This record gives sequence, C-alpha cells and structure tokens, in this order.
Amino acid sequence: MTRTCLAVILAAGDSTRMKSSMSKVLHPIAGLPMIAHVMTAVRAAGMRDAVLVVGRDADKVTKAGSIAEMTVSSVLQTERRGTGHAVLTARDSIATGYDDVLVTYGDVPLVRPETFLAARAKLAEGADVAVIGFHAANPFGYGRLLVKDGELVAIREEKDATDEERKVTWCNSGLMVINGVRALSWLEKIDNKNAKGEFYLTDIVEIARAEGGRVVAIDAPEAELAGCNTRAELAALEASWQTRRRHELMLTGVSMIAPETVYLAHDTVLLPDVLIEPNVVFGPGVTVETGAVIHAFSHLEGAHVASGATVGPFARLRPGANLGEGAKVGNFCEVKKAEIGAGAKVNHLTYIGDAFVGAGTNIGAGTITCNYDGVNKHETRIGENAFIGSNSALVAPVAIGNGAYVASGSVITENVPDDALAFGRARQEVKPERAKVVRERALALKASKKAER
Repeated sequence: MTRTCLAVILAAGDSTRMKSSMSKVLHPIAGLPMIAHVMTAVRAAGMRDAVLVVGRDADKVTKAGSIAEMTVSSVLQTERRGTGHAVLTARDSIATGYDDVLVTYGDVPLVRPETFLAARAKLAEGADVAVIGFHAANPFGYGRLLVKDGELVAIREEKDATDEERKVTWCNSGLMVINGVRALSWLEKIDNKNAKGEFYLTDIVEIARAEGGRVVAIDAPEAELAGCNTRAELAALEASWQTRRRHELMLTGVSMIAPETVYLAHDTVLLPDVLIEPNVVFGPGVTVETGAVIHAFSHLEGAHVASGATVGPFARLRPGANLGEGAKVGNFCEVKKAEIGAGAKVNHLTYIGDAFVGAGTNIGAGTITCNYDGVNKHETRIGENAFIGSNSALVAPVAIGNGAYVASGSVITENVPDDALAFGRARQEVKPERAKVVRERALALKASKKAER
C-alpha cells in the first residue's frame, strides 16, 4: 500500500457502563490495554501517523497508544456530541493532507490489520468511502448497511428502519476509511438535525453520494469487530482473543492438551514442538523454546525456557527466570531472577531467587536461597555439577563451588570451595528411652485435664 493514511482513533469513552475508575480503553486484553491492541493493528496495516481523540485519563491513554514506528498525537474531546463531532476534533491532523483517513475505535481490540487493508484497498480502486460491516447473528440494535448495485446507499439505524430494512443482517461497525482529500469537507457538512441532536459519522455516506462520491462496504467477522462497554463484554473479548491466539499457535506446531484452559499474554512466544499441559498461565514476557514442556497448573511471567526444559506441575517462574537446555523446575517450586543452567534440576518444594545455578547441578527438595536481608537483595552462586541436599538454606551472599556437596538440613552462610563437602547443622544426639518418658508425660497431662472436666 503506497497511499498515505491517517488513523483517527476515537478513545474518549468515560467507562460509565464499565463502572471503572479508569478509561475504558486502558482495560487490558491479554495483559495489554485495548488501545494498544488497536494501535498494533493500525501499525501492522502500514499506517505511520495517528491521532487519538481522548477524554478521561488523556495522558495515560496517549501513553498507552504511543507505540514504536508510529507518530502519534492526541486531541482532547471536551464535549460528547456524536461520532462525527469526535472525528472533527482531529480537524488539524486531517487537514494536513493524506490519501486516506481511517476512523476506528479504541475499544475494538480484536480488529485485524487485514481488515483495515481491505478497506483501504477499496479506496485505491476508486471508492471514496469504505465502511466496514459484519453479518450479525442478531442484528437488533445495529445500524443496517443498505446496498444497491454494489454500492452502499445508506446506513439505517434500527429505530428509523422499515420492517423490510430490519431484516437486513449486514450491520455497521462504525469503522470506515474516507478519501483524505474530501474527508474534511464532508465531515463539516454533517449536521445534528436528529432526535438526539448529535453529529453522526454515518451521515457521511449520504453526503458523499450527494456530491458524486462512491461509497462501498466490506465484510468482516462479527467477533473481530466487537466493542466493549461492560465488564462482561471485556471478559468476552478476552475469551475471543485467547481462542484466536491459541488456535494460531497450535497451527505453528505448539501442542496444547486442553487449549481452553491455557491463558496467554499478548507477547507469549511458544516455538514449535512445545507441549503445554492444562491450566497453565502465561504472564507478559515469556518465551518457551522448541521441545520444552510446561506441565499443568504452572504460572510463568517474564521468563525464558530453553529447548528441552521442563516446568511444573504447580511451578512458578517469576520475572528474570532463565532455564537452560534440559533444565528442570519441578512441582511447587518458585524461581525468580535466577539462571538455571543446562541440565540442572530444581525438583520439589524449592525457592531459588537472585541466583545462578550451574549446569548439571541438583537442588534438593525444600532448599531455599535466602536472598533478602530485610532491606537489600543478595545473590547466591552455585557452580556446575554441585549437589545441594534437601531442606538446606543458602544465606546470600554466598557461593557454592563446582562439584561441591551441601549436606541435607544445612544452613550455609560461608562460601564452599570446589569439590568440598559442607555441613551447616547441629550435631545429632540420641537419648535412649527419652521418647517413652515424653509420651507418658503428655498422656498423663491429657488424662488429668479430662478428669477435671
């Protein structure tokens, strides 16, 4: 697409029906604000200039909508007088001069760049306005797209439609592309002579036709054009996004045993031949390489899992967790800001934080790195092929050498050299018959309390 295009994104919603303390478009889908999803699609469709029409939380919305490789400005909509009035708030940017002007919404996060490109292609073929519509399973409440001889002749609102027109299932999404040379002139001709006294962008269809412009409509899936006004609709959009993304990943070679139970973030990277078991949650910033397995009920965020590594079940990888090839983090383990070397094992009931674990090392069950002194975090470094016995506490800062052994139940506060064996526990004593005495004393006490009652 060689034509220039300005994207005008309407993002001034007050979030009234969301009953929210923040702007509607800041609510996340897959961990990313809705407005950022829209801007990502705009950028992917080849547009490099955009203006956000903002209202509530203007600065936050502008920041969330500003993405790399795009020049994004914002204008404040101080009055709510209809969609036509909202688009005209961006008058100065439109007047700059573009081949096309795209109008879309900040609360329609599932729209694909291909849909924007298809609409723009109609203008490249000679149309002056291309409206994006969808065939609704239940069209009630939507404006209907009325087409004759291949052209869109009107958008009829539900309350104004005839009985015959209400039978039309092709509905208006509100998204459209307008000839940039004529856009401002047509927008300025929209009036508010209607029951609500508002300026409707849909009036541009008849205005353009009256001046000899050619108006067409294109079709897109209903789910792709769904907007968001309530928390229930937000949840439905999340579910749609998750379903779509899981399907895309499975087509690339990712296996999911129960895909409907897997939650992905907007930037989750799963390479071919990864296996994801049920009930796994991916927060932002996770990459899982080929051949890795994520077992059930695990939670990963800000982590990198190399080829052949395994995680879980019931494991948590926090930001900065980096698992080497063939490494294992097993059940009920937590790893934070730590590198687990190739082939190393952290099998059960263990916390590894602010640490380096060398290749081939085994971390026994119940081991913890004591990385926090109440004020600062400190690092634990464990060399290659070391063995840390179960129920050990490694008090950072501390280093365990290559090939070193730490005896089970130890509290290690000093560095352990290569190939050394470290004990950090009290000497065991055995008191013959003492258990019998303690037990009899406890039973006598229990019996006396019972007698008193």
